[in-house]
Amino acid sequence: MDHMEYVLKISPFILSGLKLTAKIYVATMIFALPLGILAAVGKAKGPKILKKILFLYTWIWRGTPLLLQLFFMFYGLPIIGIRFSPFVAATITYTLNSGAYLTEIFRGGIESIDKGQYEAAKALGISYPQTMRRIIIPQTVRRVLPPTCSEAVNLVKDTALLAVIGMPDLLRIATQIFTRDFNIIPFIVAFVLYLIVSSVLVKLFGKLEKKYSIYE
Repeated sequence: MDHMEYVLKISPFILSGLKLTAKIYVATMIFALPLGILAAVGKAKGPKILKKILFLYTWIWRGTPLLLQLFFMFYGLPIIGIRFSPFVAATITYTLNSGAYLTEIFRGGIESIDKGQYEAAKALGISYPQTMRRIIIPQTVRRVLPPTCSEAVNLVKDTALLAVIGMPDLLRIATQIFTRDFNIIPFIVAFVLYLIVSSVLVKLFGKLEKKYSIYE
């Protein structure tokens, strides 16, 4: 069997792993983005007690390894009677981890908005929630697009850790095939697929940055 024939033979299995990786990625982004925005607003403009709670959240989830967080969520919590399926445990972990980083990104964006805009909105009779929703948040999103896009790309590579909780993601499938056949090609295929996905996202987010970002 030549190399190309072997690649075609193992590709359906590796692509099934890529499909799971994509599901985790999409689920994480769907939940992490709103979490990051809401937590950033609370941390920047919320009451003191909320700021303290959100400080602990970002401190813990940014200050500990993602691998440890996955182990804790999937293997640790069942000891105290809290059990999640691998998919749910992974989604929660990645959401809380990415949400913590996005919180700090968005918080920095919110605090970069000139305070005069708050005062002007107040003078016009615009309520605080409307000010945040219609004026501050849209500007913040445009200001923080570059670091947000970088975090989104990094998430693709972080999904490789799914293998440690037994999920048949791209890397785990490639590892299983390598173990069975003792052939390096599955790793090369996985390498190329990660590179392709990351490159597509970089290209897509690059276009978004050029179109919407505010550079100062």
